[in-house]
Amino acid sequence: MSNPIAPLAVNTRMHRAALPLLFLLLGVIYASWVSRIPALRDHLQLDPASLSLFLLGGGIGAVSSFPLAAWLIGHYGARRACWYAGLALLLTIPCLALAPSLPLLMLAMLCLGVCSSCFNVAINALGAEAEKIAGRSIMSQLHAWFCVGTLSGALLGSAIAGMEIRPLLHFGLVALCALIPLRLCYRALPNDRPQYIAGKKHFALPHGPLIALGVVAFGGAIVEGSVADWSGVYMKDRLFASDGVAPLAFALFAGMMLLTRMVGDKLKEAFGARRVVAGGALIAGLGMLIALIASQIPLAIAGFALTGVGVATIFPFIFSAAGRHGPTALAGVTTMGYTGGLIGPPIIGFLAHGFGLPAALSLVGLLCLAVALAAGRARWLE
Repeated sequence: MSNPIAPLAVNTRMHRAALPLLFLLLGVIYASWVSRIPALRDHLQLDPASLSLFLLGGGIGAVSSFPLAAWLIGHYGARRACWYAGLALLLTIPCLALAPSLPLLMLAMLCLGVCSSCFNVAINALGAEAEKIAGRSIMSQLHAWFCVGTLSGALLGSAIAGMEIRPLLHFGLVALCALIPLRLCYRALPNDRPQYIAGKKHFALPHGPLIALGVVAFGGAIVEGSVADWSGVYMKDRLFASDGVAPLAFALFAGMMLLTRMVGDKLKEAFGARRVVAGGALIAGLGMLIALIASQIPLAIAGFALTGVGVATIFPFIFSAAGRHGPTALAGVTTMGYTGGLIGPPIIGFLAHGFGLPAALSLVGLLCLAVALAAGRARWLE
């Protein structure tokens, strides 16, 4: 005799797991291509300036995509926007490895920036709504799952690079393996399709107190994006780490972000979001200093790990604060954040081309101080 309660229990568990799993998938996908930046660079023999142009493609795609992301959520709901953007993202990843020239690589990166940003805004909109329903802070825990994904993706990328497996096979397997859980999550989430309202404004740049949130997101994203995109190159070129060891800097960075985000909500309740973000930015600056003065690989990795501790709470608390004011505010603040996260690293590359990568990354450390000052003035963080 069948048990009708069993399918219901399975559906309930999948409903609870869907949102954390979406954050995890985004982290895996992001870390997968980031961990192979040195291989993509070597394949096309790119200098720092050319590599910066490649990363700039992602920045342009991400920044230009936020009106599209807000429109998708406004017309179809965050659930369906997540599904559409996720499918496009999985189709785009292998294109990075297929590009035979820098212009086509930039085009692939532009598409990746559009898809990943739309997916990111959609799942954060879902997270902000879930936080309202829960009546407590849960965004840091959700972003901790993103860190689980980035840590897993970075470690997997390190192992695959060490086995000398080509990026195309790597990216193709990641896309195929992510498709099934993406579909399961889509089916498990409740249908949130909104009623279309003619003339409704779905996107606007931050204004008023939201500007302070956007500035903190902008600076924090530059720090996080610069470590993600340049730590492997720094380890390989400056400290002569192997292809298998170089991604470990980002892996430990992501791992410490994970551990910090697991306790981030409790820190927020105990000390307040502004103090946690400002103090974390100072810790991130110290971590960058250690990484840049280190002459040994383990110490440099430890410095990048400490930077991960410092920046861990910036995005969860920023998205939580902006999400309380609706998807339009969330998309606007996210626009400023990803402007820094995906345009900042190419600027680091151009500076590295002229002054060297250590000098360029030292500016990231100084930016941490600016983030700390801005966070102290962002009263809407509370």
